[in-house]
Amino acid sequence: MDTSTWKWEPGERLIVDLNACKDKYEWTEELHASPDGEKLGAVVNVQGEFTACVNGEAWDETFERVWNLHFSPLGQLTGCASDMGEWKFVVDGEAWEATFGYVWNTLFSANGSKIGVAMQQDGKYGVAINGVVWENLFDNATGFVLSPCGKHSACAVQAEPMGQAEIDRFAKGIYTVAVDGQVWDAKFTNVFGMAFSPDGARVAAEVRMNLYEYTIAVDGKPWNQRYQGVWSPTFHPVSGAVIAPVRQGGKWTLAQDGLPIWNFFTNCWQPQFSKDGSTLAAIVATKLGTWTVAVDGRPWNTTFDAMVTDLVVSGNGGLIAALGKEGEKWTAVVNGKAWSGRYDMAWAPVLSPDGEHVAAKVEKNGKYTVVVDGKEYSRAGENCFEPVFSPDSRFVLVKMVEGGKYYRRVVPVSEFK
Repeated sequence: MDTSTWKWEPGERLIVDLNACKDKYEWTEELHASPDGEKLGAVVNVQGEFTACVNGEAWDETFERVWNLHFSPLGQLTGCASDMGEWKFVVDGEAWEATFGYVWNTLFSANGSKIGVAMQQDGKYGVAINGVVWENLFDNATGFVLSPCGKHSACAVQAEPMGQAEIDRFAKGIYTVAVDGQVWDAKFTNVFGMAFSPDGARVAAEVRMNLYEYTIAVDGKPWNQRYQGVWSPTFHPVSGAVIAPVRQGGKWTLAQDGLPIWNFFTNCWQPQFSKDGSTLAAIVATKLGTWTVAVDGRPWNTTFDAMVTDLVVSGNGGLIAALGKEGEKWTAVVNGKAWSGRYDMAWAPVLSPDGEHVAAKVEKNGKYTVVVDGKEYSRAGENCFEPVFSPDSRFVLVKMVEGGKYYRRVVPVSEFK
């Protein structure tokens, strides 16, 4: 997402007074802020019908129902809308020409130029990108993914029909991966989490070979090794090798192209490379109820008893952060050291472009704010959205609803003390 054209002058700007909107709509649903903070969107009810509003102004058209609002990286407000028994996908108030029996699961390319959705029409399932539907549709489809460039899409599909109680046929394998509507030749008992390579040219998936064995398949070819379980695969950003968490002998490790590369843990998942591929991190459990992060196979000393999630790694691997939950409280852990603050809820950490700072949205005592490098912002509100660092890493964009008003604030990192 290119943030270089955003307004980064420090200061506060009132975008919309939500109090003034109360008389315009019967009710307003969950608020959504655009990435640049310039827009605030929501589903609203107007005299018994639904639409969406941006900065208090409603779309021209109303619908029977609107849901699944999301802003694209380009700041377009998108949503799924029911109209006269059909479903439409709407972008900034304009519906795609194609209509659907149902539509959901909005996906965006990295730069926001491509928008993909899962769709169903006449009992058949597939993907539509920028309104163009796959030529081939399927009886069942799950696990929809979009390539980073947005030109390709994939999902797990039922490749053969199966009647009721045809257990033997299911066990033999009737599922595979469809890429842009074209299926792999190989079929499996089940197909789960899929991933595209960074260039979008290859696809890997976790597959179930039979009732008891699992492995990873890459472009339709399964690894030779079989495991008790696997988690979603990841491509090395430089070499193109595929790594995935695998379970052997009741323990978990990471395997690359079928061969173990780490020691074994009680659990291991959500691996992530640095952009240059020099660092590999993953969430691990060193024993039951003891969660942390391992970097290149070495676990941090700081652990949590409930969970660790939302792992992020900087481009050069020098800054690694995740969320940790101890008991009922959340915090962030950065390069093995936990922030001192404990929160009722916390959201995925955000890293600065220079790899020096970490920010996160948090909730404490019913109020929401932003924390940078463990220091809380001086203001808190009834709503807050994901923070964004400026390209030079000197400022943080804080998008906050406070006192019924939505503000866009550009705050110097130096103010978080």
